[in-house]
Amino acid sequence: MPNPLSSNAQKVQQALLAQGLPCQVVELPDSTRSAEEAARAIGAAQARTVCVGQIAKSLIFAGTRSQQPVLIIASGANRVNEQKVAELLGESIAKADATFVRQQTGFPIGGVPPLGHPQPLRTLIDEDLLQYDEIWAAAGTPHAVFRLIPQDLTRVTGGTVTSIK
Repeated sequence: MPNPLSSNAQKVQQALLAQGLPCQVVELPDSTRSAEEAARAIGAAQARTVCVGQIAKSLIFAGTRSQQPVLIIASGANRVNEQKVAELLGESIAKADATFVRQQTGFPIGGVPPLGHPQPLRTLIDEDLLQYDEIWAAAGTPHAVFRLIPQDLTRVTGGTVTSIK
């Protein structure tokens, strides 16, 4: 019998099922906190090659004027161009601290999933994720992930696909 999921990973599994996604959350022995760590850990656990670009990293920013959270789901190969995003949003942004991230998402930095938050978040999705047949996202802890297709990511988050780099 498989080990039960941690409470945060279980919350993500329930959110996936509520959205009609048959994705399976897996908890890995190795950290998935960074995109590089995630690609290595998933590749080892799944006996497949996973490139850093397939990692959908969920990053929380705050509008500097509004203090509203913004979820940016970026390809693990890319860095967020904060100036470009500020132009899209109409206000500058700053990377959120751990307290703000947990308050807004219910999850710790390094484990923020793209869904399952207490309230909907304004979401931008890196257009580079759409080039992959499958991507991997965090599932509530720095050791939990799930696999999905980019079109499902867009559908369940209601995110805007754009260039973030």
